[in-house]
Amino acid sequence: MADKEVFIASLDQGTTSTRFMIYDHSARVIGSHQVEFTQFYPKAGWVEHDPTEILESVRVCIAKAVDKATADGFNVDKGLKGIGLTNQRETTLVWSKSTGLPLYNALVWMDLRSTSVCRKLEQDLPGGRIHFLETCGLPISTYFSATKLLWLMENVVEVKEAINKGDALFGTIDTWLIWNLTGGANGGLHLTDVSNASRTMLMNLKTLDWDEPTLKTLSIPAEILPKIVSNSEVIGEVSTGWPIAGIPISGCLGDQHAAMVGQACLTGEAKCTYGTGAFILKNTGQDLIRSKHGLLTTLAFKLGPKAQTNYALEGSIAIAGAAVQWLRDSLGVIESANDLEELASSVDSTGGLYFVPAFNGLFAPWWRDDARGVCVGITRFTTKAHIARAVLESMCFQVKDVLDSMNKDTNEDNMKEFLLRVDGGAAVNNLLMQTQANLLGSAVIRPADIETTALGAAYAAGLAVGVWTEDEVFASDRKRNTSTIFEPKLDEELRMKKAECWCKAVSRTFDLADLY
Repeated sequence: MADKEVFIASLDQGTTSTRFMIYDHSARVIGSHQVEFTQFYPKAGWVEHDPTEILESVRVCIAKAVDKATADGFNVDKGLKGIGLTNQRETTLVWSKSTGLPLYNALVWMDLRSTSVCRKLEQDLPGGRIHFLETCGLPISTYFSATKLLWLMENVVEVKEAINKGDALFGTIDTWLIWNLTGGANGGLHLTDVSNASRTMLMNLKTLDWDEPTLKTLSIPAEILPKIVSNSEVIGEVSTGWPIAGIPISGCLGDQHAAMVGQACLTGEAKCTYGTGAFILKNTGQDLIRSKHGLLTTLAFKLGPKAQTNYALEGSIAIAGAAVQWLRDSLGVIESANDLEELASSVDSTGGLYFVPAFNGLFAPWWRDDARGVCVGITRFTTKAHIARAVLESMCFQVKDVLDSMNKDTNEDNMKEFLLRVDGGAAVNNLLMQTQANLLGSAVIRPADIETTALGAAYAAGLAVGVWTEDEVFASDRKRNTSTIFEPKLDEELRMKKAECWCKAVSRTFDLADLY
């Protein structure tokens, strides 16, 4: 379908902002709009979003992006063939089927309030933390949707009552968006996709359906759960009342899985997305590899109802770009995120400073919810520039920890031949990318278009409606054309020494959760 007036849109609903992007057949953006929304922190470790504010941000972004593309002469009304959705994963909410209103704010993926739920499950279930690992590939953790749902069921009266009345619907953000875009309380479709479902702790990785023994163990009623579909298929149409009514929703993926498609990651290839957190996924093809080194076994993508299922190993890092926001908003060290590179570049090292951003605990490969942030190695020589550089290096060290574990799980030890694909907002920072290559001892490749999450959702949607073929999406020249490659430049002995010091700093973060 090589018509220049054929378009695919992507709705990218992230942790801190919502974007709507419209692509032409060459995957070139012809219209886009982005809106930030409110982050709520009711208590230490608690993070919430207002689901109705997210919906309003979606409405604004769609309208503005369509207006921009139309003003530039593109006939979006006629040429838009499908919409792909991608979203912050694990973020959990429950709403009323009859009114369409949320019964509580959404609990964001990094929220820690379900810690007590996790501890109880670990104590009560055989195998403790890894009780569900064989089924869903995930340890018991505050990170995943099931423990957040249990907290809502136990602590929010409105949620309890709605479940008892048969009026409750559970979903991650993709489900909330699809339900509202397809009619809401007036016939909205209650659906999720395999990638988002794989992050709930409730889906069986082999059957790709909700696991009945798990639901029974956790006392979660199956009727509140959405139907699971593939990542690339027409699942419904946008209802009246939205600016793009009648357009098919033909793709849906969690943000990290979308980035894998956007980066055209074939079996054996890995990507890292630098956003609020950082997320490293390696496509293991049809092999479902159980990690022995602190990683998650998850779904990569399933590009059609009858397509083969690709699995992945994943390492999730809670705090990456969020540490830059902390420097800006809480400490006032920088005025904008764009200032970080210049300030960090004003010194040639951290001056022996190591910063570990365990604000909400540590995810892979450590999995320590009792960890809290530390800054070690401070001397009178330390300046805000050293702190800025240490924050930047912390992102790279955390990625290295995950990739080291990934290579152990897949029996690969030649990092010199490894090529890490990178994307996300922070990937524009050249110092960050060069530092990443230095600390890995291997090359980093950055595509010309770093917004590969939105692009991946567009590809999935386009595949379902015939705009692209899989061969076109995964063509090697598509992912390497006009890319920038960062080669490692750090002396091997110094690289090893810095990694050793980093691990010492990480150990200092443990058992600090009760100090505040």
